[in-house]
Amino acid sequence: MARIDLDLAHSYRANPQSDEDYALLPLKMSFRDGGAYALLGPSGCGKSTMLNIISGLVAPSHGTVKFDGQDVSRKSPQERNIAQVFQFPVIYDTMTVADNLAFPLRNRGVAASKIKQRVGHIAEMLEMSGQLNQRAANLSADAKQKISLGRGLVREDVSAVLFDEPLTVIDPHLKWQLRRKLKQIHHELKLTLIYVTHDQVEALTFAEEVVVMTRGRAVQVGSADELFERPQHTFVGHFIGSPGMNFLPARWNGHTVEVAGRPIEVRGPTAALAAAGEFTLGVRPEYVKLVREGTPGAVPAEVVQAQDIGTYWLLNARCGNETVRARLSPEGRLLQKGEPVWLQLSGSHTCFYGKDQSLIASGSDPKRHEVAA
Repeated sequence: MARIDLDLAHSYRANPQSDEDYALLPLKMSFRDGGAYALLGPSGCGKSTMLNIISGLVAPSHGTVKFDGQDVSRKSPQERNIAQVFQFPVIYDTMTVADNLAFPLRNRGVAASKIKQRVGHIAEMLEMSGQLNQRAANLSADAKQKISLGRGLVREDVSAVLFDEPLTVIDPHLKWQLRRKLKQIHHELKLTLIYVTHDQVEALTFAEEVVVMTRGRAVQVGSADELFERPQHTFVGHFIGSPGMNFLPARWNGHTVEVAGRPIEVRGPTAALAAAGEFTLGVRPEYVKLVREGTPGAVPAEVVQAQDIGTYWLLNARCGNETVRARLSPEGRLLQKGEPVWLQLSGSHTCFYGKDQSLIASGSDPKRHEVAA
């Protein structure tokens, strides 16, 4: 296992001239030895490029990759001692499950007794002990991918194990089982794991820390709680959560924050808001409250749609020119389209943004993760 330090940028073009020419914009990032990380973002954001640079499949066009302080930027995956699991199963169909799991160890000349012990241990973790003597060709797609996961995990001496959307081919009802297994395996084996996904549920349930990426940038690194409660970038607020964060134009009126022409209460330091003048208020649907008409600090709105989701009502309301979403208690009555309501937007969870970046510092400080966009 190794600590991995990135200080790089990457472009697939020979002479990049603008941000759009880069697959990865300049960043500094560290993955600690034994940590479990997820690279999360939409297709084309640069997460697979970052993973392939870490593994050695791609050499960075600028900067360095270091393992435990040693520059490995031009070394092969073999020299970096990396295990990588891809989106689709990479196994030998003519071999048994046991032989597939043993293959990486036999290639390195590991003793037969050690191979048997290690293969048995990994198979037990993946709940494949009863299939060790079956040929891989006769197994289902999800079982084959479990073999791929096992081949990545079977070696104890790897610097890191990298996963590139490994659950894509897995049936949805089995995904939660494999996520649980991967988390259990990480706690037991203490391997450095880096997991690429576009699925926020996979990322937030598997990883200790998530790197949220968009357009070649790593915009925030943090725990599930940090990303949900204090997104440092509007993209994080939008991408994390279901539905994502509400964003409304706001301004400083000389004394407090004003939204949709009405003053609202603001807690905490306001000097940055006063300096910005105009900015964006962000609040998650979970923290929007339905209040009585005329409640101080609340804003008027009109119901557009109210949906019964089962465990909550999902309210869509028009506030000025903006739509506000709120997750409301299922015990309340169903609101009708066109009905006037009053919404409380301010509270301890309310965020403020200028040029997509958080204006008010919080306990989630992205600088401690050494992320530079």
